Amino acid sequence: MQISDRPSPSTPIKLDLPARVGSVKRTTGETDVTVSLNIDGVGNCKANTGIPFLDHMLHQISSHGLIDLEVQAVGDIEIDDHHTNEDVGITLGQALRQALGDRKGIVRFGHFVAPLDEALVQVALDFSGRPHLS
Repeated sequence: MQISDRPSPSTPIKLDLPARVGSVKRTTGETDVTVSLNIDGVGNCKANTGIPFLDHMLHQISSHGLIDLEVQAVGDIEIDDHHTNEDVGITLGQALRQALGDRKGIVRFGHFVAPLDEALVQVALDFSGRPHLS
């Protein structure tokens, strides 16, 4: 394979697997949140939570993870934004769980470290489905 024949890092690799998508709607007394995602996307994101920094972070997850993500959230941000943050996180996690399905073909553990301008990002994941690792 020549270097010019290699796909770019942003080119999704198409596998002969069922679509890994999830869509969840969560309504509480404080929020109304809808999340749809495609794990095998290209990094497209539409985020409208009413919280600019949360929208920015959702765009980062989508862009760097090459996950297509759509998040719509209405919450009681005139009081505080914590209900919206919590419920977006819960709903995102539920949609991700749905998209992962039986987790077939996924390596159980993973980690990532990235130095940014003024921060060091560290992520460690365990996709076993257990609430913790002992």
